[in-house]
Amino acid sequence: MAEITLPTEIRLDIVTPDRLVAHDAVTAVTIPGKNGYLGILPGHAPLLTELAAGELEYTSGNAQHTLVVDWGFAEVLGDRVIILAQSAERVEEIDLERAEKAKVRAEERLKRFDDPQVDMERARKALTRAMVRLETAHKHRG
Repeated sequence: MAEITLPTEIRLDIVTPDRLVAHDAVTAVTIPGKNGYLGILPGHAPLLTELAAGELEYTSGNAQHTLVVDWGFAEVLGDRVIILAQSAERVEEIDLERAEKAKVRAEERLKRFDDPQVDMERARKALTRAMVRLETAHKHRG
């Protein structure tokens, strides 16, 4: 019987409409799926999932990298992971002041629940996105 060898790395591509955010050989990826976080290792079974706003982490060499992604899709194959996200920011790129202002704006909109001019679903998503950005930046920046 032939011995099966699994790959030791996965090719990770993270793409937004504006840029290629990452193109790395990695040993592990954690993805914020719509129904919870997914851990991906080399040789993972193929899958396609919708992304939620959340932290995406990956290990490349001895370095751990963290990004915040917001909505999109992830395609997982045995030797690669492709993330197509509406937005993706590395922790060091997060503008805390801008994220705090976005949080306050979303909270103000949500207080106007009886205003037909306010899109509540959009305001909830904006609040979630701002909270994830703030929490991730504070957690990883100290």
